Amino acid sequence: MSFMTRSGTMNRRRFLAISAAALAASSATALAEPTIWSGYALGAEVKISLVGGTPEQALRTFGKMEAVLNGVEEHFSLYRDSALTRLNRIGRLTHPPTAMLSLFQLVDHIHEATEGLFDPTILPLWLAIAESGDVKHAQQLVGWHRVHVSEDEIALEPGMQLTFNGIAQGHAADLVALLLAEEGYRDVMIDTGEISARGLRPDGKCWRADIMLPSGRLVGRAELSDMALAVSSPEGTRIGPGAPHIVNPREQLPPVWKLAAVSASSAAVADGLSTAFCLMDKASIDRTLAVFPEVHLQAII
Repeated sequence: MSFMTRSGTMNRRRFLAISAAALAASSATALAEPTIWSGYALGAEVKISLVGGTPEQALRTFGKMEAVLNGVEEHFSLYRDSALTRLNRIGRLTHPPTAMLSLFQLVDHIHEATEGLFDPTILPLWLAIAESGDVKHAQQLVGWHRVHVSEDEIALEPGMQLTFNGIAQGHAADLVALLLAEEGYRDVMIDTGEISARGLRPDGKCWRADIMLPSGRLVGRAELSDMALAVSSPEGTRIGPGAPHIVNPREQLPPVWKLAAVSASSAAVADGLSTAFCLMDKASIDRTLAVFPEVHLQAII
C-alpha cells in the first residue's frame, strides 16, 4: 500500500516477486510466450502477463484494462482528484459510484471479521504518526462504524478521513481479472502490488510467486492458479519517528507479526486480510479464517 503525506509519497516495498521461471517459456513453447503490459497505478508498478491471443487482441485488451485501472484511481486514489479525496475534503459524497459502494460492503465484512483491525478510517491517525501530530486527537477520529453509507450518500463525521490503500490494489487486480476473463483470456498473471493468477503459465504449470521479507530474504513460495496472493509487512515502510506503516486502529500497540501472506480467490479479500493479520494474534487470525473458508494463510512471521 502507498500513502501520501504533506511531505510527499511513501511507497510500500514489494514483498511479492513473480519468479523468473513463471514468465519465461522454454524454446519449445516460444510461440506461447506471454504478452506483457507494464505501467503504474495506485502508487505501485503494475505488470500484466497474458498467454494466448493475437497482438492485436492484446492491444485492444490493454486499452480496456487501462480504463479499468483509471476507474479505480478515480474512485480511490489519494494522489489525484478522486471520489475519495473529495469525500475526505468535504466530508460527504453524493450519489457514490456503484463500484465504490461494492467495495465499502466488502470492507464492512472484513472489518467485522477482523474484529475491527481492518479499518479505512485510520488515515488521520496514520498522518499524525507520520507527521508527529496529535496522535491522541487523531485516535478519536478512527471508527468504521461512524461512516454513514447509503446509495444516495457517503458521509463522514467531522475530521474523519478514509484510505483504501490496504485493499484498493487487490480490488484493482480483481477488476482486471474480471475484464480479462470477459475478453477470453484464461491464463494470466496480474501484479498490481498484489497478485491475481488465473489459469497456467505457458509451460502448463502453476504461476509462481516468491514471498520475501523487506530485507529480501525468501520466506516462502506460492504456486497459484485461479488464486490471488497478498503480502503485508509492517516494517516495509517506516513513517514518522521509525514507526511501522501498518497502524493499529484501536490502541497504540505495535504489530504482532513482521509479515503476513494470504491467498484467496479474491485479491481484495487477500489484501485486506493480510493487512489486518499483521496486527492480530494467531487465535484471532484463526477466528477470521473460519469466516473465510476459501482463504489460506500462506506465511506468518
